[in-house]
Amino acid sequence: MKRGAVVSLLLFILALPAALPAKEKGKPVDMKNVKTVFIGWVDVNPEDYHLQGYKTKEDWINVIKEANLAFQKKCQALKGLSGRTVTAAKDRSDADPAASDLYVKFSDVNFDHKYRLHIAVHFLDPKTNNELGLIPLESHGAHFCTLSTCLDKELDEVSNEMGKQLASGASQ
Repeated sequence: MKRGAVVSLLLFILALPAALPAKEKGKPVDMKNVKTVFIGWVDVNPEDYHLQGYKTKEDWINVIKEANLAFQKKCQALKGLSGRTVTAAKDRSDADPAASDLYVKFSDVNFDHKYRLHIAVHFLDPKTNNELGLIPLESHGAHFCTLSTCLDKELDEVSNEMGKQLASGASQ
């Protein structure tokens, strides 16, 4: 009896992804006239240091900063951004993309206690504030890692999604 229940549960788990509706993905960003790109700050809440197991806010802020810097470096190397001038926010208060043709803005950022990053990515025209593309709010996670390496892994997944959308827009 137990064996049958375990087999049934495993089959259900394997079949579940096929039964769920596909996640809506954003349309490719038209990159034809984009020469300069500003990548915003992934604003993980520094006040959550105690929820994340850090003794001080400063320790958590350093983890957030290092994760953002590594993420920005990876974004600058994305195929869809090659041949373009890419600048990135220096900190959470740096959000001045006015001199750029494309602003990559992150919203609804939450890094929960289960080490899952929830984030939406907006591709904006900073001159008109029109949204050119979107990676809808998603939850990334379920890794076996330490807290700081989990944030890095989550941001790697975000940059991969961004790369797919930007590369398909660059090839149009």
